[in-house]
Amino acid sequence: MPSVRPPSRSRSSLRATTWRSVGAGLAAVLFVVLPGAAPALADDGGDGDGFTVEDPRITESSGLAASRSHPGVYWTHNDQDEPRLFAVDGRTGRTVATITLRGVGKPRDMEAVSVGADGHVYVGDIGDNLNGSWSHVWIYRFPEPKELRDRTVDATQYTVTYEDGPRDAEALMVHPRTGRVYIASKNEDGGGLYEGPAKLSARGTNVFRRIGEVPWVTDGAFSPDGTRLVLRSYFSARGYAWKDGRLGADDRVRAPIQPQSESVTYTADGSALMFGSEGERSQVVRVPVEGTGAAPSGGPATPGPAGTGAGRGEASSGGTGGGTGWLTGLAVVVAAVLFGGRKLRKGGGGRSGE
Repeated sequence: MPSVRPPSRSRSSLRATTWRSVGAGLAAVLFVVLPGAAPALADDGGDGDGFTVEDPRITESSGLAASRSHPGVYWTHNDQDEPRLFAVDGRTGRTVATITLRGVGKPRDMEAVSVGADGHVYVGDIGDNLNGSWSHVWIYRFPEPKELRDRTVDATQYTVTYEDGPRDAEALMVHPRTGRVYIASKNEDGGGLYEGPAKLSARGTNVFRRIGEVPWVTDGAFSPDGTRLVLRSYFSARGYAWKDGRLGADDRVRAPIQPQSESVTYTADGSALMFGSEGERSQVVRVPVEGTGAAPSGGPATPGPAGTGAGRGEASSGGTGGGTGWLTGLAVVVAAVLFGGRKLRKGGGGRSGE
């Protein structure tokens, strides 16, 4: 397959980079004025609040998935890295295995990971920092190891395109019952939910077709029973009923405000959602699932994004009181400015072996 050369950066990309610099300054104001916006740091022991990622190699944790074979272990990866994944112990935050993938080219922008009903781990090399310039993206699949230790495993590579043209995406979800793969595209004005073929093919191209509209999405996860889909963005999250392969009624899901909100997964038993972030020694925050949504024991709720249910800029009313509502709003504005222009690094060039 011929290599793909990234085009020059657009004027909009340069504007976004400028806003990212402005946002960095505003972030400092946020944590001075609104110290309660950031989640409390989890103990290294994990106990039920979450955990800290201890491995110094993991600096851009862009995806998170609960292991099916190893309770309490979570798969994660950096976004622009070698073809490797890390198995992290949710009790200690320490890496218990590093898995290197053999049989795939050099990843371009790995953004998501999910564990399927077939006992395989799926990795989405689906990011497109140049806003839909790649003619195709990739999914890697390998069997979840029965024994956790550093090793190299054979992986299958799948080529993916979208029926309505290239997209930037950071969310890949494998349904726990049907095994079908879904991708949610990332766009601040609203993205799409794409459905893959009933079975992926390593030969030819797998065309994903748009089946629904979603808000700005950085990651997503199905509940273990397959009846719920949660999608998160940089500063909010929503849950959807899932039936017959389609989105149903949606509601706001409470999510922590994090420095760089990138990932979400259900715990293996479905009792909680785990929200992850990028950065060195990043925090994974555990939010217990209550009823049809997820709700922490206390603290301010984050507003729902535009698209379905909640309107753009919907005010939060949970647990803050009238005197601090404007601060919660400030947190959302700063998060929008800070993260709206991030991830605009130049995409990688061609892959080795292509």
